[in-house]
Amino acid sequence: MSEAVFNWARNITFSASELHRPASLEELRALVAKSAHIRVLGSGHSFNRIADVDADREGVLVSLAGLPGGIEVDAAARTVRVGGGVRYAELAAELHAKGLALPNMASLPHISVAGSVATGTHGSGVGNRSLAEAVRAVEILTGDGETVTLARGDAGFEGAVVSLGALGIVLSLTLDVEPTFEVAQHVFGELPFQGLDFTAVSSAAYSVSMFTKWRGPHFDQVWVKQRMPEPVRFPWAEPATEAQHPVPGMPAVHCTEQFGVPGPWHERLPHFRAAFTPSSGEELQSEYLLPREHAVAALHALDAAREHISPVLQVCEVRTVAADTQWLSPAYGRDTVAFHFTWVADTPRVLPVVSLVEDRLRDFAPRPHWGKVFTAAPERVAERYPHAADFAALVRRLDPRGTFGNAFVRALLPR
Repeated sequence: MSEAVFNWARNITFSASELHRPASLEELRALVAKSAHIRVLGSGHSFNRIADVDADREGVLVSLAGLPGGIEVDAAARTVRVGGGVRYAELAAELHAKGLALPNMASLPHISVAGSVATGTHGSGVGNRSLAEAVRAVEILTGDGETVTLARGDAGFEGAVVSLGALGIVLSLTLDVEPTFEVAQHVFGELPFQGLDFTAVSSAAYSVSMFTKWRGPHFDQVWVKQRMPEPVRFPWAEPATEAQHPVPGMPAVHCTEQFGVPGPWHERLPHFRAAFTPSSGEELQSEYLLPREHAVAALHALDAAREHISPVLQVCEVRTVAADTQWLSPAYGRDTVAFHFTWVADTPRVLPVVSLVEDRLRDFAPRPHWGKVFTAAPERVAERYPHAADFAALVRRLDPRGTFGNAFVRALLPR
């Protein structure tokens, strides 16, 4: 064991000091066969130990980025088969070249597809569901070296997509796609909380993201992304006169094009350009997803604590997500509003504020994003998922020896 392995933000040093990169399925099977404990590391954009192995077990981390068979498009069926190591940026470019599209993307296109759907990651839009809802089949390598494929309609499928990496190694995902489309992006300025019609604002376009630094009772920016040829109508704030970055004061050169210039879906739905490769992030992140009807009440609850939040915050993004059917998706069964916090890279200062945010949101049944920083007790998190026991049974069925679990996952599952 010769190399320390970190996550993207470098706030986590993984317990396994070696990252294996098999170049073939045969190499991967051999690694699984000789490993008592193994976890898959995607693009490393998690901020807690969800991807880690247990410190008290001789576990290994594995990257799937070197496996062959990355992207296979079936234009007639409007599906794409995606290998476990593929990232959204490369998938999007391939689909667009063939006249196809995904319905939505996250704000950063550099994250892996398998890792994103396994943690319930999402984009924005009142009619847009989590990224996991595009999955129609998942192919998993289990601890005994066999492959299991679960498709929509199969027993347990709803637990196999947002799986926290606990069922096995995802070899491929089959996703639904649609014809390519164009999007125009506009950025608007300050939007007060007072008198806010959240329903009207959040549904004003295909995708709407609201940003605040919690320095006053208002959003500093609103990013509005409309599918063409629909026009943008946003009478609540003035349009920006210069290109913007979500964090005020940061250069906008790496952000996707603004000012209503139409462009391909994958060059507008993310906030950041695919050609910009982020290095180690000087930040921590948290996110809480709660029923959409509580959006305004939650805004005011957090605003009452802004003097504690703002000093350790880079920016907070508020988005909407449509209800989905994945058992462990934070948007499961309810139309959702998501409060995403990008903190400064200072864990001792940030953690008490994270606890404060959780306290302010407690009455709204928040579900934390699985890959972000949170301090809520595991049992409190699990009780917010009606199918937690069903997922635990699926884990016992597909991974009876616990090869792919870890302390993070086990703490969340009913015994």
